[in-house]
Amino acid sequence: MALINPYINFNGNAEEAFNFYKSVFGGEFAKIMRFKDISSRNLGTEYPVAENDANKIMHIALPIGKNILMANDVPESMGQVNENENRSKISISAESREEANTLFSGLSAGGNIEVPIGDSPWGSYFGMFRDKFGIEWMVDFDPKYNGKV
Repeated sequence: MALINPYINFNGNAEEAFNFYKSVFGGEFAKIMRFKDISSRNLGTEYPVAENDANKIMHIALPIGKNILMANDVPESMGQVNENENRSKISISAESREEANTLFSGLSAGGNIEVPIGDSPWGSYFGMFRDKFGIEWMVDFDPKYNGKV
């Protein structure tokens, strides 16, 4: 079965956000590449990178279970990303209430809780928030699926 891996655009703080996510989920980055790295690779042509974008993240990947959370910084020449207008959410299906609580409290630290985690009317243990980087998350544990959708 194919996996679905969320990809997030940031305005220059992808590395900070992903270090935060790594502190919650654990693990190591599978890849981290800066814009300056593409200008120095042998790609057949030189890729011009603005000096103010050189150390920004071109691609970062954090494995989480069988999935990979990925992101980049949008170069300033392409304009700003407004994360607060992005109504997409990253949904996490936890394997237990304890894991759901740990992920919810870790990821929501410094953010805004929209729905406190608790028993939902549809029978799962659910919460929703926007993290301190403006990314929206849903955390869910459904005992009849045991964390699997």
